[in-house]
Amino acid sequence: MALTLDHVSGYVDRDLDADLARWFPGASRVDLPASVRPVEPFLAKLPPAAAAALSAFDLRVRSRTMAQFLDVFDWSYGFDFAANECEILDADYATPVPSDDVWSIGADGSGNYYVVLTNGRVATWFHEEQVIEGHTQFDDLDVFLWSAVRYRAVRAGVPDRASVEDDFRSLAQPGVLAPEVGMLAYLP
Repeated sequence: MALTLDHVSGYVDRDLDADLARWFPGASRVDLPASVRPVEPFLAKLPPAAAAALSAFDLRVRSRTMAQFLDVFDWSYGFDFAANECEILDADYATPVPSDDVWSIGADGSGNYYVVLTNGRVATWFHEEQVIEGHTQFDDLDVFLWSAVRYRAVRAGVPDRASVEDDFRSLAQPGVLAPEVGMLAYLP
């Protein structure tokens, strides 16, 4: 049976902890200072399911027990684009996006940030052009984190690509399937 978005819905609360324990038992832990800005004002802008997923993720991020798998640091989680004089343009490269309409949840290791948008989708903010990529988005935080955990696990050597590829394809997320830049393009 093909994996669907309905199967992945609720992943942060239901399965994230177990997956991180299984695939990243020795990883360092996310350790954010109390000064990282609160997520609550942004949660109020989200649809209910997206707010629940981000709230659950925020609890884990601030718990100091979550495995570091997504470059979640004080400079990447809850990043204040406006205060750091960073522009955010929509995928059309013309429409400004207010800093308060995105919430950064981590980085990709090359200067790009993963951001939750007010519609609940997860996108990459491409730092070189200060634009939200339109062709590599994820439907929601649950499917993004489900994908990111497996992507990082395969890159670390367990499990192998073959054990996740069919599920990646059945979920049909542009951030996984985009030619040359999706997660699958970087898996061995």
